[in-house]
Amino acid sequence: MTYRNPAPTVDIIIELVDRPHRPIVLIERYNPPLGWAIPGGFVDYGEPVEVAARREAEEETGLKVELIEQFLVYSDPCRDLRQHTISIVFLATATGEPKAGDDAKGVGIFESWQVPGNLCFDHDRILRDYWRYRYYGIRPRLGWE
Repeated sequence: MTYRNPAPTVDIIIELVDRPHRPIVLIERYNPPLGWAIPGGFVDYGEPVEVAARREAEEETGLKVELIEQFLVYSDPCRDLRQHTISIVFLATATGEPKAGDDAKGVGIFESWQVPGNLCFDHDRILRDYWRYRYYGIRPRLGWE
């Protein structure tokens, strides 16, 4: 019997706390699917998700982040058309100038009203949930509620 399991991933919403309005960092993807995305990636075997989040943030943005909280888990089987993934989303803070690295073609700093429309995966939903939480303190409802 062959078992197929979803792949664990992390996404890190990075607020730049040394700038007015605490903008967030997004990366422009080098590999398909192309577009803008929250920094993140796959959890390595034997790696705690918190370590994966800090590693992916630094690899893709050059920033050393402080993880503030685990935000939510996103697990819709259609969130990534390449394969079924489960993303543990973290909120983090950082200071400094982000630089694109690893599989990021570019990096951008965005206020809520500047986020590009061509977001990959389910990152539009994640960011809607995040902005609502950040500005109004309302946590997103779980999908099964």
